[in-house]
Amino acid sequence: MGIRLTAVSAVFLGALVATMSAAPAWAGAAEGSGAGRDVSQAAAKCPRTKIPAKDGVIQIVGQLSDTRTDPCTPVSGVKVTVEGPEGDVLGEATSGEDGTFTIPLPGAAIDNLGTTVTVKIDEGTLPEGSVLTNPSDVENTKRIVIEGNISFTFPIGPDPNPPTPVWQRVIQLLVTGLIFSSILALGALGLSMIFGTTGLTNFAHGELITFGALVAYGFDAGLGIPVIVAGILAVIVSGAFGYLQDASLWRPLRRRQTGLIAMMIVSIGLSILLRSVFQYFAGSDNHNYTQYATVKPISLGPVDVTPKELAVTLLAVLVLVAVTQALQRTRMGKATRAVADNPALASSSGINVERVISVVWIGGTALAGLSGFLLGMTQGFDFQLGFKILLLVFAAVILGGLGTVWGAIIGSVVVGVFIELSTLVIPSELKFAGALAVLIVVLLFRPQGLLGRAERVG
Repeated sequence: MGIRLTAVSAVFLGALVATMSAAPAWAGAAEGSGAGRDVSQAAAKCPRTKIPAKDGVIQIVGQLSDTRTDPCTPVSGVKVTVEGPEGDVLGEATSGEDGTFTIPLPGAAIDNLGTTVTVKIDEGTLPEGSVLTNPSDVENTKRIVIEGNISFTFPIGPDPNPPTPVWQRVIQLLVTGLIFSSILALGALGLSMIFGTTGLTNFAHGELITFGALVAYGFDAGLGIPVIVAGILAVIVSGAFGYLQDASLWRPLRRRQTGLIAMMIVSIGLSILLRSVFQYFAGSDNHNYTQYATVKPISLGPVDVTPKELAVTLLAVLVLVAVTQALQRTRMGKATRAVADNPALASSSGINVERVISVVWIGGTALAGLSGFLLGMTQGFDFQLGFKILLLVFAAVILGGLGTVWGAIIGSVVVGVFIELSTLVIPSELKFAGALAVLIVVLLFRPQGLLGRAERVG
């Protein structure tokens, strides 16, 4: 795999296990699973009630105590069931005020020797806010080897994973959405720049995002280059790849005055081709860079965020600011805006349109490569990284307004935050479907986008 991924850069220029111990001192002996063992030193502070044995009868006994208090509090009203080896119910009981339960087994004691019984506790009857400290104790099994009481212990304690308040979830999802939005905006800005100057709806733009992630991984894992340097090289190689792509494919098509619909179909074919090449060299596995794969999060009030995510977001924002300022203040930026507004008029004014388009392709693909590298840093990647988020990129660009720089950025923020906050009401597996809803709504009510201008057609 390392050889293949190294070849990519050459071809394209570059996962509380607690041990139960101490048999109960107040009950008879038994053989079987560790179900009847005590849990921790905390159990020693719990008062015990001795349950007398009955001659000729084997009893399943136990005492339920809530370890959230000191001393422990007896837990009453909990339903306990005993089943035989075939799953047949041998008896049921509910814990009393002292937390104890007693379930005599049917038949003589001697007839039950050698029988395996399973004791189950109904978690739905536990006190609110508490759980079994060992979840596997929901079903405890023992083999009866002596007469007398057979004890089972179900340690109960606080829920280690209490539900997060809704307001805290909202803030966390909002921050997560902003982090994702900053990376998404890089890819959306590149797509918007290319569309603005050429009119091309490039469905292969997702593969340009994947390209940056794979090239960086080739330098990092294949050649042993530090991941930061590998990322810089990946951006440079991505820009060069964009230039070569334009010079060898899109420029000749423009010279032949190929229609935009035909060029869009070509981009779909290019997307399929590149995705197949990526799969061949990189395989179908998910990959992570050799550095910064596991970073301990830090708590900022109610929000948990990793230093890596903060650095990635800061870098993305700085790049976005730099690009937008360059488009506003530099000669090339002004020329790019002129070409995007009216290519024929820009040409008649002495602007080299083809040169501007080449620069835009270099910058647009470099932004896409940086977006792929940063996505790989935050969530890992596979050969379909860009393809998976292509819909989000298009949704951001269309929402903000096709061909508008600030529209692509604002659209990315709206889309990124929206898909994260949508997980409050829908499964996370469906969150990207929200982007499709955005596309439909925008196209129905404001086709030109938030910052786009309505134009007469025909």
